[in-house]
Amino acid sequence: MKTAFLSVVGMIGGAIAGLFGGWSAGMTTLVILMGVDVLTGFLAAAVFHNSDKTENGRAESRTMEKGLIRKLCVVLLIIVASRLDLVLGTEIVRDAAVIGFCVNECLSIVENVGLMGVPLPKVLVDAIAVLKDKANEDGEV
Repeated sequence: MKTAFLSVVGMIGGAIAGLFGGWSAGMTTLVILMGVDVLTGFLAAAVFHNSDKTENGRAESRTMEKGLIRKLCVVLLIIVASRLDLVLGTEIVRDAAVIGFCVNECLSIVENVGLMGVPLPKVLVDAIAVLKDKANEDGEV
C-alpha cells in the first residue's frame, strides 16, 4: 500500500514538474516567497489590523481569497511561459517570468513587514515608492 501511494504521489509530482518545464531553484524560491507573502499579509491584517487591502485594515476572507487566486494566476502564467520556452526552443521566458514574480513577491513582503511596524531602511522605502510610481505610470497595479 505504501509503495502504491508513493508511486501515485511521484507520478503527480512528475506531471506537475513537467508542466513547469522541470523544477528549478527559481521555482522553489518563488513558492517560498509566495508563502511568506501570504503569511506576512495575513499577519499585517489579522494581528496588526493594518492591511492596505481592506477598508478597516483587518483580515477579510474575501480579500485573502482574491490574493490566493492571484497567486494561482501567477502559477498559471509560469506554466504559459514554460510552454512558450518549449515552442521557441529557449530556456529564458520561464526564468525571466519567475525572476520578475520573485521581485514582485519580495516587494510585497517588505510592504507587509512595513505595515507591521518593522523599521525599514529609507533606501528600501524609496526604492519601493519608485517602483510603485513606475507601475502606476505604465498602467499596472
